[in-house]
Amino acid sequence: MRSFNFSAGPAMLPEAVMRKAQTEFLDWNGTSMSVMEMSHRSPEFMALAKQMENDLREVMAIPQNYHVLFVHGGASLQFSAIPLNLTQAGDTVDYFDTGVWSSKAIAEAKRYVNVNVVAGGGENPTEIPDASQWKFSADAKYIHICSNETITGLEFKEPMLDVIFAQGKPVIADMSSNILCREIDVSKYAMIYAGAQKNIGPAGLAILIVREDLLGQARSDCPKLMNWDVYANNESMFNTPNTWAWYLAGEVFAWLKSLGGISAIAAINQRKAQNLYHYIDQSGYYRNTIALDQRSWMNVTFMLPSETLNSAFLAEAKMAGLLSLKGHKAFGGMRASIYNAMPEEGVDALIAFMRAFAEKNPQ
Repeated sequence: MRSFNFSAGPAMLPEAVMRKAQTEFLDWNGTSMSVMEMSHRSPEFMALAKQMENDLREVMAIPQNYHVLFVHGGASLQFSAIPLNLTQAGDTVDYFDTGVWSSKAIAEAKRYVNVNVVAGGGENPTEIPDASQWKFSADAKYIHICSNETITGLEFKEPMLDVIFAQGKPVIADMSSNILCREIDVSKYAMIYAGAQKNIGPAGLAILIVREDLLGQARSDCPKLMNWDVYANNESMFNTPNTWAWYLAGEVFAWLKSLGGISAIAAINQRKAQNLYHYIDQSGYYRNTIALDQRSWMNVTFMLPSETLNSAFLAEAKMAGLLSLKGHKAFGGMRASIYNAMPEEGVDALIAFMRAFAEKNPQ
């Protein structure tokens, strides 16, 4: 039996996908080759790439006026690529600073443009300020959010997003840790980007969903491999892609379809998160510090009564087959990342372990 891996990324992949990949590792689709060994421009791989994009478009209901780009460099490369594709020197852009990843995006954007921080700031905030405190720029070229901060488990929810959309500016969202977890209206966003290693597949791939009117605006000195137009005009194959990551991402999209699509996985995700948060809140032992109405579905953070218990908790959890629960060093405590591939049984097993640990180590 496989352990339950709660890593924030690279994260657990669906077991059905892993087993299929195992059987096809040496001979993909009757070609007598691994998918890693074949030309990315072969008819077989081109068909795989087309099917992968079509399946993603289907499960996310991506409108036809959006390009889907598969790029190198992870989501972090887009911290530079976004201003290089959408602004000129001296322009102003709006960023929310809600945690480590949005702070990194801000620091990189400041190399190219004037950044106005709409709200947030500080080290690992546990709450997004009320919308009444937000300060948008009248001339911002776009508004950027990290829709889910992986380290703390702080997530933008619909009421706040509606205020952002109402500004009438292009909205850019880093969805690395919550893409595909629930249904969204893609048409409300100008651009969505996500690293693959959480809800999509292995590390080494990022996915961009870009409205077509944003293409062709890159600065003249924008590197070719950061220029979205280059990817769009070359079917994301201006240079050799990570064929293995593309293959596995396609299998994950097919797996989502087999479950009934995003609406089906969203119902599962909601139950997982609700059950875990409910146990934490009523336990009187563990605590979650994130604002109640901004808690992430994907990254559930919690603290033990004393940090002196952390090592024992992690060691015993590992023995119980519950892996990678240590919180990020910037935030501390524990973190259970319960992405799409984490089955409900994994969350049930974690809750049972947490209950037994609390009974054995009363405070």
